[in-house]
Amino acid sequence: MPLPLARWTGLAGSTMLAVAAFLGGALPSSRHGNTPVGIWQGPNGPLLVALWVVGLGLMAGVWWTLRDRVPSTRWALVTIGLWLVPLLVAPPLASRDVYAYACQGATYAAGFNPYEQGVSALPCPWLDTVSPIWRDTPAPYGPLFALLSGAAVAATDSLVGSIVLFRLLAVAGVALLAAVLPVLARRCGVAPERALWLTLGSPLVGVHLVAGAHNDALMVGLLVAGLAVVASHPGRPGPLLAGGVLLGLAAGIKVTALVVVPFAALAALAGTYSIRRLCRDGGWVVGGAVGTVVGATLAAGLNFGWISGLQQGGLAIAWTSPPTAVGQTAGYVAALFGADIDALPVTRTIGMLVLAVLLVWLWWRARTRDPLWHAGLALAATVALAPLFHPWYWLWPLAVLAATTHRTTRWFALVALISSFLVLPDGTGLPRYTKMPGAPLMTLLVIVVAVRLVRSARAGRRPATVDAPAD
Repeated sequence: MPLPLARWTGLAGSTMLAVAAFLGGALPSSRHGNTPVGIWQGPNGPLLVALWVVGLGLMAGVWWTLRDRVPSTRWALVTIGLWLVPLLVAPPLASRDVYAYACQGATYAAGFNPYEQGVSALPCPWLDTVSPIWRDTPAPYGPLFALLSGAAVAATDSLVGSIVLFRLLAVAGVALLAAVLPVLARRCGVAPERALWLTLGSPLVGVHLVAGAHNDALMVGLLVAGLAVVASHPGRPGPLLAGGVLLGLAAGIKVTALVVVPFAALAALAGTYSIRRLCRDGGWVVGGAVGTVVGATLAAGLNFGWISGLQQGGLAIAWTSPPTAVGQTAGYVAALFGADIDALPVTRTIGMLVLAVLLVWLWWRARTRDPLWHAGLALAATVALAPLFHPWYWLWPLAVLAATTHRTTRWFALVALISSFLVLPDGTGLPRYTKMPGAPLMTLLVIVVAVRLVRSARAGRRPATVDAPAD
């Protein structure tokens, strides 16, 4: 596809998505708990679905086609910027989370602790805009985001004004990501235009980070900024401390950012790995990150309840999370034999145990090779093995991997491509209505991947054979 045609084709797709947002996006007055059939039969249903599918298809198709042949950083930034313009002025799209942000901000601004009660306890003046499942649950976000959301509501005292500020924060996160991705990519020997395109050209960015105003945009921007500072100044205490602070700020938005801190500590080493160097150089990164999280918690006047708030993700059940899919499939198989079991607690616990072991193993490997690439793998494992998967979560590992590796990122990009089509304009998640065959197919994929990993590990341990010389 010629580059000018690709640019304008993607813009046409994002414009269609913006129109879809006005026709049936995640509007404050839209119905909760809608179904795909209900959307189709609703006002402008066929037009809405057509705009959504075709618009996503155009953006995703161009992004995928050009993933390995972006001509320059400038071309990538201009093209991505054009694609985001229609979505900047669109209503919230593909998620109702921004309304939960506003209500949690109102709770905090009123002097309540959002980690001890749901938004229905205040009550929030815009409670009817929040999805029912999240009205009675504590906030799962970090203390820095509690401060930001409270400030946004206090500054505007309106739902629309709060949404505008949340979107501006998301745009700031995307802009920060655009600024620091090339820095990290160059440091790792990766073409910056490729890193920018793989990360920011994805439809997930326009739909979920910008139009959806998700706080993940600011979290990922701060996370990559911290990694870029650390990678650019190994062995230098001042910059390493600053990099740790940036990572701590990212964790203050979403605590999962702390997953990369041990790997950033390895990237901070000036020279080969040793315990002494790890304490001397990596200590600045770890200290900066932990100190910032603790400082943000104290500054917000909150306790560490945001840690237990992470458990609220388990309330949603979707086969897009492999541990959840395995638990669902186990229940379906048991039902064939007349048994009624709930295997989700077991499979999700196993998933978290596997994640803990995998993170330790990745860090151990990273001591002597590519710690930042292993940080991206650690984020991918965290997203894949968590009890809940949302499409925009995949941008966490994709951003780091795109900037840190020469290895193929095709499979990671493919996950982002498929994930773009898992949510409808009003935030209705298709996995909720496709448990069959979604859960069994995901379980089959887990089995295939596990078998291939075992075979690969066995092949790696097998001693190499040397052919005997011919007589």
